[in-house]
Amino acid sequence: MIKGTFPIKKFDALETPFYYYDIELLHKTLDIIKKETENKPYHIHYAIKANSNPRILKEIAAYGFGADCVSGNEVLRALEYGFPAEKIAFAGVGKTDREINIGLDNDIFSFNVESLPELARIDFLAKQKGKTANVALRINPNVDAHTHKYITTGLTENKFGLNEQDIPAALQIITQSAHLSLIGIHFHIGSQITDLSSFENLCVRFLELQQQFNEKGATLKTINVGGGLGINYQHPNHCPIADFEAYFRVFEKYLKLQDGQTLHFELGRSVVASCGTLISRVIYEKQGVSKKFLIIDAGMTDLIRPALYQAFHHIENISSDGGLTKYDVVGPICESSDVFVKDIWLNEAQRNNLIAIRSAGAYGEVMVSQYNCRELPKSYFSDTL
Repeated sequence: MIKGTFPIKKFDALETPFYYYDIELLHKTLDIIKKETENKPYHIHYAIKANSNPRILKEIAAYGFGADCVSGNEVLRALEYGFPAEKIAFAGVGKTDREINIGLDNDIFSFNVESLPELARIDFLAKQKGKTANVALRINPNVDAHTHKYITTGLTENKFGLNEQDIPAALQIITQSAHLSLIGIHFHIGSQITDLSSFENLCVRFLELQQQFNEKGATLKTINVGGGLGINYQHPNHCPIADFEAYFRVFEKYLKLQDGQTLHFELGRSVVASCGTLISRVIYEKQGVSKKFLIIDAGMTDLIRPALYQAFHHIENISSDGGLTKYDVVGPICESSDVFVKDIWLNEAQRNNLIAIRSAGAYGEVMVSQYNCRELPKSYFSDTL
């Protein structure tokens, strides 16, 4: 079994479970994104929801990228850790008055508007402040991302965004307002997309929708295609970085920008997932009737993705080179869904062996809970450990 390289002796001195971030890998990923987008009218807004660890945010902001936020507090955190307000896009179906006012008070780049009532509310609050809010209409293109139903967001049956029939009413609200400025349109069709043809279909759908806006005399300066690029969870050692070259090439080939238009991306998982690992220790090896359980001290409170999405994470016993044994790797939480993986072959384990749950940098630490009165896991970084 090919394993990742970890400072095991340093890990031995730390209390588990904890998150470990490979800062060198993060930098390599960011370098590739910057290389693939420089000298083009492309703009990256990192999706804060994927990982809002302060150190991670500082590293990404230092590359000059913007932020994609889905709550008022994410907007505040983005500002706190170095993202400029003029590069912050704010999405979310349920923006409260407080959250909208945070965006208005900080003159953010845009509100990605997801309903007609929200558009009217932004208009009302902007008028109260004597401000003009930049808005991008988030439209459901009805493009199937071919991913898990819980992370599909671009179909008409999803709660996100405006449907095509809402466009005329939205344009009427904007035209009649002195406090709304339409800067463009926004899409996000889903997450962990590995079939790039989904993005090709999005480009085709955008060109159809843009024609509608042109016919109504609406100018679209910015086109925001969201994020969604997936990573290889099965082979983190062989494929540690997403195929950004192929991803951006799709948009360059199929989405022809008009003069003066800029193209915006909201990448999250593909930026940070691979650099993060959840490190845990073996508590017990338990023999069942027909299977063997490896009970570790990390649980669904520390990484909920397997329980929530039936998500797969590559797992390694980094303390053992023993023979391979088949396990169900489970946590200590009092829930039957607290299972990381079933029927996985791992090097034979003993108590206190270190277990690495790979590709946990996205939707890992950011979704932890204290269910069962659990302690929150700490985070460590490869360049400071």
